[in-house]
Amino acid sequence: MSLNYANSKITEEQYLQGELVAEIKHEFIDGEAYAMAGASEAHNLLAINMLSELRNKLKGTPCRTFIADMKVKVANDFFYPDVMVVCQPDIARDGVYVASQSGTGATNEFEYYKQSPVIIVEILSKSTRKFDKNAKRLKYQNISTLEEYVLIDQTIAEIEVFKKKEHWQSFYYYLGDAITFESLGVTVLVEDIYYQVNNDDVLAFLQEKNQAALEETDSNPVHGAVQPPHIATQKP
Repeated sequence: MSLNYANSKITEEQYLQGELVAEIKHEFIDGEAYAMAGASEAHNLLAINMLSELRNKLKGTPCRTFIADMKVKVANDFFYPDVMVVCQPDIARDGVYVASQSGTGATNEFEYYKQSPVIIVEILSKSTRKFDKNAKRLKYQNISTLEEYVLIDQTIAEIEVFKKKEHWQSFYYYLGDAITFESLGVTVLVEDIYYQVNNDDVLAFLQEKNQAALEETDSNPVHGAVQPPHIATQKP
């Protein structure tokens, strides 16, 4: 079936079935399906960097990290977060816990969406900034398991983190800072999140960092130099 582009109502079941065959992704809001635009290079790099940092640091824990092809269900709406982390089994409609692990041979309704994320990350763009910072944020904050909502700007090096334990107050982080995600017990450098992203802030930061390294080398010319091995001499 083909999905409607926010011009008539469809059911949740129609949306989910339609997404299985749709050539492009859609988000489902108030009974209407909205086509999603493509992402920029910076958008992709930021999402991959964030996914990699969280996934590596959470290795060996029950937490699973997902990228933009996995939906999250919020009440009767469905969104595609850029990154999200889920740390508990899914709950089926009958209240039974379902662990959606690959390789078991079993299928369940949670193979294509999650509803208990601990952290959700969105990469801001000009077209989505207002919605992500306002309407979508308010919807996400209704998820009982959500502890932190992270907004990463791709045009400047700025990350905003809304924290549930702080009554959803937001905190800002910049290049040179480290972000501790308390709900996961992991810390990530802002510099690592912006790895290979060439916006003006990142380029200026790297230039300053390289200049500081050169000045350190100039003031300490033997710093890092390989010292000759000690040669023992035999006493006569």
